[in-house]
Amino acid sequence: MTVYFFYGDEDFNIEIELKNLSSRLKPEFKSMSLQTFDNPDFKTLIGAIRTTPMMFGKMLIIINTENYFLSNKNFFDESELSEIENALDNNIEDVDIVFVLKLPRNERKTPDARRKLFKILSKYNVKKFPVIESYKTLELTNWIKNQAKTKDIKLENDAIEVLIDSIGNNLREFDLELDKLKLLAYPKTQISKQMVEDICYSNEDLFALSEMIMSGNRDKALLEFKKLLDKKHPLEILSAIQTMLRKWILIKSNKSLSIEELAKLVGMKEFGIKQTLQKLKNTKTCELVHLKENLFNAEYNIKSAESLDIDSEVELAIIR
Repeated sequence: MTVYFFYGDEDFNIEIELKNLSSRLKPEFKSMSLQTFDNPDFKTLIGAIRTTPMMFGKMLIIINTENYFLSNKNFFDESELSEIENALDNNIEDVDIVFVLKLPRNERKTPDARRKLFKILSKYNVKKFPVIESYKTLELTNWIKNQAKTKDIKLENDAIEVLIDSIGNNLREFDLELDKLKLLAYPKTQISKQMVEDICYSNEDLFALSEMIMSGNRDKALLEFKKLLDKKHPLEILSAIQTMLRKWILIKSNKSLSIEELAKLVGMKEFGIKQTLQKLKNTKTCELVHLKENLFNAEYNIKSAESLDIDSEVELAIIR
């Protein structure tokens, strides 16, 4: 058995680590050998960590602990904490237990090290998962290379530079783009800069389309959308625009923060934040939210097969 304690504000890396652990389970029995609990009370928690494996091989118990550490409430008294510690020290063979604490992204929060539960969990296999800052390009480059390797593809350095310039430090977005690039390159495995430029949207491309919408220039917006359709599926365009809109809404809603703080909040470079603030200075937050709602509804209608004409569905969302 092994007891782990994963915590940090880079939830995607935590998810990757949990996926790696669950991959060791027998696929045919995973529905019984993988159990997840969200902030369980003492009775449920002690029962979970004392679980006895059946005939299905190893078990993996995941305990999400956000409320244990991010609230002022003390969930366990001293005697309960002692019982938890004793149960973990004597955990049954073939049962791995992972305590998970996902912290709010870029809020610089840390678990209270004075809490006895933290001290107990720190005795075991502790791993911290911090957000990789956007200026740490070498660290981001290494992460992309390693993640690409898991997908059996390899990126040239200049291709990685384009990815980082386009996305910033959002690991989940990197992973999605790597999946697209793998499909684009098949049956080859080498990813070039040109491939990245072909499949990834630049911020300027999205700005061009979104600024036209925001300025009320619907005709030009539709023409720009149709040009993008020559290369991309409407759902890809919707996803890309909505990702940017989320960032814009965060930026507009947190104008009191410094440029550096905004860059960390949304995973963009400081220069990009300055550009965004300048270009959106005459745009109201409510307008961005309205556009995002329109695009979300269009995406829902397309995915639920309620829309018979996908292109027209997106065009209507743009001009509403």
